[in-house]
Amino acid sequence: MLEVKFKLKEILEERNITQKELSRLSKVREATISEIIRGSRTVINFKHLASIAEALEITEIEKIMVLVEKNPID
Repeated sequence: MLEVKFKLKEILEERNITQKELSRLSKVREATISEIIRGSRTVINFKHLASIAEALEITEIEKIMVLVEKNPID
């Protein structure tokens, strides 16, 4: 089974941007960004995703998220 994995944590670390700063730039709540990064967010608003991508100047969605095999233990 596949699941969506977000790469925001890695992107923020590479760019030395905090979740708080991304929240300010994207106008997406910091709590929402934190949930996406932790993987606890089960529903993603497309407007939020677009705002985050725009704030990070990313135009290719696969740079933000990928499909991976779900761990059978989960």
